[in-house]
Amino acid sequence: MDLTGKGDVAAALPALPALPALTALTSEILEQLLFTMPMRVTLVALACAFMLALAAPFAMADADGQDTKGGPPGDNGTVKVHSSGTSPDKPRNEPHVCEFYLAAFQFDASQEISWEIKSWPPTGNREVVKSGMLTLDENGMGHTEDMTLPDGHYKLFWNFTGEHGAAKHKVFWVKCLDATPTPSESPSEPTEEPSPSPSESEPSESETPTAPVPSAVHTNLPVTG
Repeated sequence: MDLTGKGDVAAALPALPALPALTALTSEILEQLLFTMPMRVTLVALACAFMLALAAPFAMADADGQDTKGGPPGDNGTVKVHSSGTSPDKPRNEPHVCEFYLAAFQFDASQEISWEIKSWPPTGNREVVKSGMLTLDENGMGHTEDMTLPDGHYKLFWNFTGEHGAAKHKVFWVKCLDATPTPSESPSEPTEEPSPSPSESEPSESETPTAPVPSAVHTNLPVTG
């Protein structure tokens, strides 16, 4: 490399076909350094430029969001409480449920989960009422089976391998609708009262019987006067 005159500094740099703008900028800076600083400083500048060229593709990948995640390994993801009728791929939280399950989203691939649910004030006393284990899929997603609890207030504690902080938490209420008893049908009342059928007909008003008229009696006795 010609360090005594103004040479083509860009030709002395590592080939950077994907970063022409960075190559041009680095060349301009080095041209100034080559003629204003001692040889040792110039070599250090060349080494720094080389390191910058190696790191640039990774910086560009981070800017595009292709090689980064939402947080440090282990602390990604969120957990939701879902009513049993909610699709597992919907990342919404439902704090009032009856039958329900727990759904995980955007955790690290194949992460191991341990969870427990405690009864929580004002209706509970912080005792563990349910617990379990769960292995997430390659996309960091998964869900538990449906479950039920007595009506009340609860808190979920969600722990996982590789976590750097406290467990993830969720508070929720369980409230199932009271079953309304179906009223029994009352027997229909008769529209008319049945008339009693008498065993004997009632006597009608009787008329006073008339005494028979005596007929004349004929005899053979002589008439006297």
